[in-house]
Amino acid sequence: MKVIIDLIEDIRESIANAEEYELMAGLLREEKTDPSKLIYVGEAYLNLFRLDDESRQLVFKIDGSNRRVTIGELIPQLLILDMDKMMYELRIDVNTQYNDMEIIGFGKNEEMKRYLLFIRM
Repeated sequence: MKVIIDLIEDIRESIANAEEYELMAGLLREEKTDPSKLIYVGEAYLNLFRLDDESRQLVFKIDGSNRRVTIGELIPQLLILDMDKMMYELRIDVNTQYNDMEIIGFGKNEEMKRYLLFIRM
């Protein structure tokens, strides 16, 4: 389980809070012959995010719009949170079939200026 403080620390360490990076969902699937291996199957832009105090989650959403969440938009809003909220879990709503997906890792694509939140489909 990844939480907000994990995300903040990884963004700082891996891309030095570079504001121009866009957030993406990196989609992983289990290999059919060996379920312990994950295969990268694609990515999608994250369009929205919201803090849900009731479920204690930071939820990212893919809604198919042209809007793209950037590090410059996200990080300032996270850095002002109190320590309790820094422990909120990270989740992604991909669509109606794949909602409330757990983020299992982080990555980056320096060439394309993308920061990835990996989920298992």
